[in-house]
Amino acid sequence: MTEPMIAVENLGKSFTLHTQGGVTLPVFQDLGFRIGAGECMVLDGPSGAGKSTLLRLLYGNYLAGAGRIFVRHGTETIDLAGAPPHVILDIRRRTIGYVSQFLRCIPCVPAIDVVREPLAALGIGEEEGRERAARLLARLNIPERMWSLAPATFSGGEQQRVNVARVFVVDYPILLLDEPTASLDAGNRSIVVELILEAKARGGAVVGIFHDADIREAVGDRMFPVAAYGAAA
Repeated sequence: MTEPMIAVENLGKSFTLHTQGGVTLPVFQDLGFRIGAGECMVLDGPSGAGKSTLLRLLYGNYLAGAGRIFVRHGTETIDLAGAPPHVILDIRRRTIGYVSQFLRCIPCVPAIDVVREPLAALGIGEEEGRERAARLLARLNIPERMWSLAPATFSGGEQQRVNVARVFVVDYPILLLDEPTASLDAGNRSIVVELILEAKARGGAVVGIFHDADIREAVGDRMFPVAAYGAAA
């Protein structure tokens, strides 16, 4: 493999429950993997094994308890586990896109502006940003009459499509996808699969959680088992 987009070494994570007398809740330990450009690695494991926690570690939302997370960021390779906050924010702005299971946005902001916001953060003007956002919203079957409305008023499936559009509007080198097709009908699931395959074709590295076996088969190149702490992976 050429220089990986992501390289994880001896990664471990646990949580301390301060409201429960400081009890430590271990999640996993000694995880390691590499992901190259154009590859999709699917996280596999039972509920509670730590798959979503692993994605949040890769995005810098959680601090690693142990190990390192190397990310290719432009011409540099940065250890996300030890990077200062301003570097993590720049990596999120330019390198890593993250589709969570929930859409979090300011309630009164129109959907089209929610989608174009990552482009604005990259210095792309309002007109071009709105054009790109509009194309993606249309592709994901969000009617034009809804683009000026706040996504807080949308159904769960509509909110998830806005969530997907917000990330795929930028050609991020790395994509972290936590159930991106949850709440979607078959037609819109197929569109999301197309977007993932297009991202891979342009060299994007993808880490995803997909409970739908057909989607795993369509986009995944290999599976990575995430086992609960102390269990065999």
